[in-house]
Amino acid sequence: DPNEDTEWNDILRHFGILPPKEKPKDEIEEMVLHLQKEAEVKPYERMTLEELKEAEDDFDETDRKAIEKYRQQRLQEWKCLQRRQKYGELREICGEQYVKEVTNAPEDVWVVIHLYRSSMPMCLLVNEHLSLLARKFPEVKFLKAIVNSCIQNYHDRCLPTILVYKTGEIKGRFIGVAECGGIYLKVEELEWKLAEVGAIETDLEENPKKDIINMMTLSVQNVSAHEDTNTKSSDVMKPHIT
Repeated sequence: DPNEDTEWNDILRHFGILPPKEKPKDEIEEMVLHLQKEAEVKPYERMTLEELKEAEDDFDETDRKAIEKYRQQRLQEWKCLQRRQKYGELREICGEQYVKEVTNAPEDVWVVIHLYRSSMPMCLLVNEHLSLLARKFPEVKFLKAIVNSCIQNYHDRCLPTILVYKTGEIKGRFIGVAECGGIYLKVEELEWKLAEVGAIETDLEENPKKDIINMMTLSVQNVSAHEDTNTKSSDVMKPHIT
C-alpha cells in the first residue's frame, strides 16, 4: 500500500519513487484558510480618516479597537504632514507680527528670524541662503523682517542679525558680519551654524569652514615662527658691546 506508513515507503518517497503522502482533506483546508487569513489586508488599512468614520459601524469589536489604534496613527501622520507643509519658505513679517510669529510659535517648532536691511549686500546674501534652507528644512519656520520695523535705531554694524527661537526663548544668535560667517558665507556654513544650536538636523558630517579655519591658524603660526626667526637673527647680528 503506497499510502501506508512504513519505513520502506518513506525511503521510496524520499527518492521520488512514490509520490508524497496525501494529507487529510481537513488539514489541507485548514492550511489554505490560514494562508488566506495571513494574506488578507484589513479593509480599514486602505481607508482614509473620513472613510473610517463612516464605516465604523460595519466592523466588530476587535476590528474597532484595531481601527482606533490605526486612526490615531494616521492622525499623527497627518499632523506631521500638515506641519511640514505649513513652512518651507522664507516669509517676510513686520514688527507687529513678531510676538505672534516668533515668541508665540508652537512649542515644538524652531524659528529662525533674520533682521536685515535691503541696502546691505551681506543681508541679501543671508536671505538667499535662508530661502534655500527653508526649502530643505520645511519643519523649521524661517522668517525675515526689516530691522526698522522691529527695532528702532539698530546699528548697521550689528547686521545681519540672525536669531534662533524655541518655546519663546532665544537659543542662538549671530550678530554682525563676522558672527554670521563673513562676506563670503556659503549656505553650507550657515546650515552648520544653525545645526550647532539645534535648530536643524543637518546631513553635513563636519564644519564646511573647518579647512579654512585650519589654514588660517596654520598661516598665523607660520607668520609667528617667521617673525621669531627674524628676531633671533637680528639678535645674533647685533654687535656685542663690552
